[in-house]
Amino acid sequence: MDLLEGTYEPNPQAWVRDQVETYEATDGREANTLMDHPEWPIVVITSRGVKSGNLRKNPVMRVEKDGVYAAVASKGGTPENPAWYYNFVADPVVQLQDGPTPALYRARIAEGAEREEWWERAVAQYAPYAEYQEKTDRKIPVFLLERIED
Repeated sequence: MDLLEGTYEPNPQAWVRDQVETYEATDGREANTLMDHPEWPIVVITSRGVKSGNLRKNPVMRVEKDGVYAAVASKGGTPENPAWYYNFVADPVVQLQDGPTPALYRARIAEGAEREEWWERAVAQYAPYAEYQEKTDRKIPVFLLERIED
């Protein structure tokens, strides 16, 4: 299966644009952690914008087990979901790059015990997620991304 194609619309936030650009240009060798925190690795996820149809790219914490990735829609504990949440719901085929080679994945929202297991794994990887959950009344969604085989 081919990678996502279409017009790329860079993020309006400069730090996101810069991180994605550097990550992709270096095949993930640089800009692969959350700003100045080498203990917090990231991956780059490309999704199709629900309104524009354009490709959107976001650095997301790297939470992985057995080839499955979690994408935590925390938005820092704000009351609303991040924009990419709606992209994933509208079109669950996303592109994930963890290192040099991007691949297609299907995103789905984890529920119940599976969500709790992945939430614990995510908090173990990135402790601020627990603080984000305390700041908001919404239950922060956790997407699971499973690779689409050719």
